[in-house]
Amino acid sequence: MSAGVLLWILGWNVAAFCLMGVDKWKAKHGRWRLPEKVLFLSALAGGSVGALLGMGFFRHKTRHWTFRLGMPAILILQVAALTAWTYWDVFLR
Repeated sequence: MSAGVLLWILGWNVAAFCLMGVDKWKAKHGRWRLPEKVLFLSALAGGSVGALLGMGFFRHKTRHWTFRLGMPAILILQVAALTAWTYWDVFLR
C-alpha cells in the first residue's frame, strides 16, 4: 500500500474522531450542530475507525441505530475494499 493511501486514511480517521468530539461539545453547549451526513461522509472518506473510536470515546451518537449499524457497516466495506485492492493480483490469478 502506498504512503499516500496511508496518509489519506490516517488523516480522515483523525478528522472523523475530531468531528465526533466537536459535535458532542456543540450538543452539550447548545450550539449549531454538524449535520449527520458530515459525520457519515468523513467515515466514508476513510475515517470509519476514527468515527467509531470517537463515538465510544465521546459517548456520542451511540443511541442512534443509524450510527450503531452504519459505522461498523462502513468499516466492514472499507476493510473488504482495501483487502481486495491490496491483493488484487492474487484475486486475478
